[in-house]
Amino acid sequence: MASRFPILYIAEADAAEAVMSSGVLAYLVKAMPAATFSVVGSPASAPLFADTPRLDRLFVLEREGHLEWLALWNQVRAIKWGLVVDMRGSALSGKLKRQKRAVRGEREGGVHAVELAARVLHLDEIPAPLLALSEETVATAERLIPPGEGPILAVAPGAEWMGRQWPPERFAKVATALLADDGALAGGRLMIVGGEGDREAAHTLRSAAKRDRVIDLQGRLNPLQTVAALRRATLYLGGDCLCTHLAVAAGAPVIAAFGPSDEAERGPWGGVVVRGPRSVEEFRKIDPQLNQAIMHMNDLPAERVLKAARKLLEQRVVA
Repeated sequence: MASRFPILYIAEADAAEAVMSSGVLAYLVKAMPAATFSVVGSPASAPLFADTPRLDRLFVLEREGHLEWLALWNQVRAIKWGLVVDMRGSALSGKLKRQKRAVRGEREGGVHAVELAARVLHLDEIPAPLLALSEETVATAERLIPPGEGPILAVAPGAEWMGRQWPPERFAKVATALLADDGALAGGRLMIVGGEGDREAAHTLRSAAKRDRVIDLQGRLNPLQTVAALRRATLYLGGDCLCTHLAVAAGAPVIAAFGPSDEAERGPWGGVVVRGPRSVEEFRKIDPQLNQAIMHMNDLPAERVLKAARKLLEQRVVA
């Protein structure tokens, strides 16, 4: 039986941006229990929505070319959509048959991506990033976490661009201090997360804890399974990377090391950002397009991140 209110959600192609906007889809799922959902994404962003409740179809645009959008049009044009939510501002959404259409506007400097996403539906309260997880997804992640007691420090030491890469040895230094016998997470375990490209950074981090106290999940989880694993984290450390936004979606307390990225626009929602001495504007003077092979993050000392982590943990104990 066809849904009385089918919703088409066109997600961003970039996975991190799609996570930051994900609270909008989660809001619709909860607010409209009779609706069904079809989601459009890229190979990077579509898997984030695979466990969406009442998911009718998941469309993956393998490339962003005209032929791919034409093929999508042929699959969705016959449907009378109850609502089309377009986080890309595509031409396709304006041509579809629908009762209502909500389209994301232009980016605004200094306005966070999560807030801009909420404006698409004119929401008074801004929904935090949230990704639905199936029982199977959770079970798969749980099977990879050995039984154990004590807090879990989750760390994602990698980054998609070297300019956002905080030196892995500094992640290791912070983790070692937190997990030490007199540390804020004494008796805890180190959970390492990240993709296949983070192998070298993860190798450096492994030395921060005894082998039997390391939960090594680097390269072993898909994004949704990573969210499931990060639900177990007492604290998360990362940089400006996909895993940091997945940690936010998991509800973990987040500390993020930032440098050339603007936390006002893409920082971890509700998390704590730690910066070095330079502003984003100063980074842009050196690297105008923020795409050069430059290690921008070397001026952020480990002590500053460690101090922020201890403070956040103390605040949570008091609360």
